[in-house]
Amino acid sequence: MDIKRVVTGIFVTLSLIAGLRAQAVEVTQGTFDVTTQCEAYQSFKKGSNPGSLVVQPGETYRIVEVNKQQYDWVRVQVSNDLRWVSSGCGSVSDLLIGGRQTGSSQCSMADTYDSYVLALTWQPGFCVHNPAGGQKPECQAMKDGRLAVSNFTLHGLWPNKTPCGKRYGNCRGASLELSNSTLEYIKPWMPNFQFSTQFGNYEWKTHGVCQTALSDDDYFRLAVDLTKSFNDSTPGSYVREHVGGTISKQTFYSKLTDELGSTAAANNALLICRGDYLEEIRIVLPQDFRGARSVREIMDGHFAPRRSEDRKECRSDAISIEAAGYRRG
Repeated sequence: MDIKRVVTGIFVTLSLIAGLRAQAVEVTQGTFDVTTQCEAYQSFKKGSNPGSLVVQPGETYRIVEVNKQQYDWVRVQVSNDLRWVSSGCGSVSDLLIGGRQTGSSQCSMADTYDSYVLALTWQPGFCVHNPAGGQKPECQAMKDGRLAVSNFTLHGLWPNKTPCGKRYGNCRGASLELSNSTLEYIKPWMPNFQFSTQFGNYEWKTHGVCQTALSDDDYFRLAVDLTKSFNDSTPGSYVREHVGGTISKQTFYSKLTDELGSTAAANNALLICRGDYLEEIRIVLPQDFRGARSVREIMDGHFAPRRSEDRKECRSDAISIEAAGYRRG
């Protein structure tokens, strides 16, 4: 036996393990209360989920690790296996990292937001290319040809607190009780509502209750109006006119600058891709909408903080716009 080769192999293996561990942050205390059904990934970067494990609303887990200090993934034990779950699928309590409180309670206080984020999904791109898309009923309906979507849909309108990053949410508030007329108003623009209210409940409990100026009906109606306004805008139309083809990222941002009147305003928008396929656009909006109900009016002379870079930002200038009904394989 070549002892030197064996020792070298062990050293390399340990180094790799150490490198992987260095990418996560060990937690000494903390629990995760699940508020919506989500997949539990062995690797969230690869989207791998052996056994198709999920966490369910009402379940509570002890957190073992988070993916980074400003975490958006938590690692918990699910069915005798350690799995990663998106932090957006529940609420984190009493988190200790390195023996220190994270201040997460400050990120769950209603009406302490300093801006909003309007998240609009390109539904075909999400359904086909995001690992989480397959479990959504609206995605299955698109795959089967029962549902066609060729416009941006509403992901959410999120009160945002800059120091908290993605962790601002899960504030205390009233339960979702939408009127029938509001449900009908939402359905064309938030396709999950055509099958259930689970996703809407999640958006309200995670984000909507962190503002108290609007009731649940008014909150969702405003979010729908903002979605419709962006679809009808010049950059929104540019994307919709190229379904099944590609757009230029540079051209998109140029049209957005013209629409909003300045580069400063356009810098608050971020195109997010999965590979080269458009999945979502997120727009940072000011805290005060001043009664406006369109993105252009809200941004007119009232610019929110400049957008930060996102690891999922579309990197290529040529961005593919997936069409509804596309079948993988």
